[in-house]
Amino acid sequence: MSSVLFEVKDGIGFITLSRPEKLNSFNREMALLLQDKLDECNNTKEIRCVYLTGSGKGFCAGEDLAEVVDPNGPGMQKILSEQFNPIISKIRNLEKPVVAAVNGVAAGAGANIALSCDIVVANQSASFIQAFSKIGLIPDSGGTFFLPRLIGLQKAGAIMMLGDKIFADEAARLGMIYKVFHDDTFEEESKKIATTLSQMPTRGIWLTKQALNKSFKNSLKKQLALEDELQQQAAATNDFKEGVQSFLEKRLPNFKGE
Repeated sequence: MSSVLFEVKDGIGFITLSRPEKLNSFNREMALLLQDKLDECNNTKEIRCVYLTGSGKGFCAGEDLAEVVDPNGPGMQKILSEQFNPIISKIRNLEKPVVAAVNGVAAGAGANIALSCDIVVANQSASFIQAFSKIGLIPDSGGTFFLPRLIGLQKAGAIMMLGDKIFADEAARLGMIYKVFHDDTFEEESKKIATTLSQMPTRGIWLTKQALNKSFKNSLKKQLALEDELQQQAAATNDFKEGVQSFLEKRLPNFKGE
């Protein structure tokens, strides 16, 4: 069985990390497969939203440490530069929204991959752990970039240094994730979000994502100029025309993602 399962249905690319016996921890094969599926989602016009989750009882426990210490393994430098860093870059530059449906433990790189997604939801059993300090490492996979921006420097630093386990309700309270759903309804509710996104103006959402990406480094003056530029692009889309027309005609819009 593949370590990454993939299905396209109703405009959604469903990606499932699938090494459940290892809490979906990454080996090189799984990391490269995930990159391939993210590329496929980006390049397939019919896919208008990506839904990323894990199989079994966990979302992802990060890197498989057996691979890290294997003398014949790729080594830490390759693990970051060829496995995890490209995953984060592909998620942030994917021209469709990415929903992380965290269905259990998300630890180390697994937590930070989730936090790099556009919308993060979790079930009540989920937890987020910056486990790096427990083994003498620093947070990678964009953790030192995203977490302080989500919850602030003080909270992020403490969580990273102490390696605290943050349960889903607390993660939502801190602003780390968007919402928490009861375990029994989690799959249904999280997929509703993906379905909604798959029926929205895909191009406009991608332009929004670009604006958010660049807001991390832009001055207000540059960000206002960027909004001007991107809004002109959004206003030129067929979906904008459909949105205005449907509003004037008092009907539901039928967006095509164009």
